[in-house]
Amino acid sequence: PIRYCTLSLGPLLKVLEEELRYVSCFGTGKQVLVILPGLGDGLKTVKGPALPMAFMYREFTKDFTVWMFSRKQPLEADSTTRTMATDLATAMDSLGIDSACIMGVSQGGMIAQWLAIDHPHRVGKLILTVTCAEQNPVLRESIREWIDLAKAGDHAGFMDSNLRRIYSERYYRQNKWMTPLIGALTKPKSYDRFFLQADACLTHDAYEALEKITCPTLIIGGKEDRIVTGEAS
Repeated sequence: PIRYCTLSLGPLLKVLEEELRYVSCFGTGKQVLVILPGLGDGLKTVKGPALPMAFMYREFTKDFTVWMFSRKQPLEADSTTRTMATDLATAMDSLGIDSACIMGVSQGGMIAQWLAIDHPHRVGKLILTVTCAEQNPVLRESIREWIDLAKAGDHAGFMDSNLRRIYSERYYRQNKWMTPLIGALTKPKSYDRFFLQADACLTHDAYEALEKITCPTLIIGGKEDRIVTGEAS
């Protein structure tokens, strides 16, 4: 079963008129695994793709209760990956999650770094997946390209750029014909959340503070990564 809730950032779990956080939860294990998605969260919260995500991570559901957190809604204009980590710590408080295994993917990995640095008691084990500790030229190029396409309202081009950068050249050539259809079906009403989260990626810099991460950490990267680079991992 998949459970959804909207979470206030106060001491109690309740639904407010102003929705502050989307959360989905699945699995029945005694251990807790928190998954933080990447920049795509700026286009669609975890509530939308919760069912396919639960299927994707089904191997974990016997050992773990899996929580997936979107960024809070609404996001402040000056939000950073570090403030997003503080938001997450507050949300974990509200849910009674004292400590968990934390898996951050892409931008989620940036947030997870700050959670482990600023709130180390929250992180039992850490998994950083296709992410980076500071920006680099390839990351800047990728995100600025997406921002320009989004500002132009070219969602088909936006999805084509994502496909080209995320997957192998062979996979891209075989499937790029789908991008106009995917673009038409997935275009958001607004890119505002995406722009705020994209800006947070461009200012992320936890490199000098990495030595403060003391929990067991698994880093997963791709040698030919064309968004953050394999060197970043």
